[in-house]
Amino acid sequence: MRLISQDTMSQYSTNFLLLPIPEYPVLDCVPNKIIKLVVLGGSSVGKTALVVRFLTKRFIGDYEANTGALYSRKFTIDGEQISLQVQDTPFGSSLTELLLKVVKQINRSIYWADGFVFVYSITDYESYRVIRPLHQHIRKIHPNANIPLLLMANKGDLLRARQVSSKEGLQLASELGGTYYEVSARENCEGVHEAFQQLCQEVSRMIGSCNGEKRRGLHLVRPKSPNMQDLKRRLKQALTSKGKSATTL
Repeated sequence: MRLISQDTMSQYSTNFLLLPIPEYPVLDCVPNKIIKLVVLGGSSVGKTALVVRFLTKRFIGDYEANTGALYSRKFTIDGEQISLQVQDTPFGSSLTELLLKVVKQINRSIYWADGFVFVYSITDYESYRVIRPLHQHIRKIHPNANIPLLLMANKGDLLRARQVSSKEGLQLASELGGTYYEVSARENCEGVHEAFQQLCQEVSRMIGSCNGEKRRGLHLVRPKSPNMQDLKRRLKQALTSKGKSATTL
């Protein structure tokens, strides 16, 4: 089966958020690398919206409660074909709630991942405060590892409601040793794609420098159809909800 590039995928029918990914039917289709990212952050900061924006170039405003979906797709980085897997994660209203309720799932994702995406909302200072202790938690699991890290300040279109300055975001990214991007999942597809692309390139270089050494992390079983139906169902529900609201008005 022929692999489909990102540009080609964007030309397909809007009935599909993501095309089904072939299960490597022939050897020529096996990517050289698998890059695994985990997206972490407080509730209602737009983690799922950013992932969907990056993978599909589309924005969906309303989502069901995040249960920690695993998304996957193939594309090309620096001329090399890779398989990207992105683990979305659930999060409570506070770090304490996270550690009490979903710590096992979060820890499993932390062990598994090659790179980390931290997300907070510029309109929610508490979501910003969560990032530092969350990073400290990761450091307890990977005390000596080189951790490719991206700090994303989402909802950059809501400047009037800003509670976290760009300076504070840059300072935190510098402290954590990561790259900082202020973006808007709603309005800034290019910025979201650039941020994820840069992290993928960093992880790709890190994997290449391992020279075949065994990579750290837990093995997560790859779904045969990784949440494609789930994404389409969410889009359909969002469109239906908007249609009902318009009818009511």
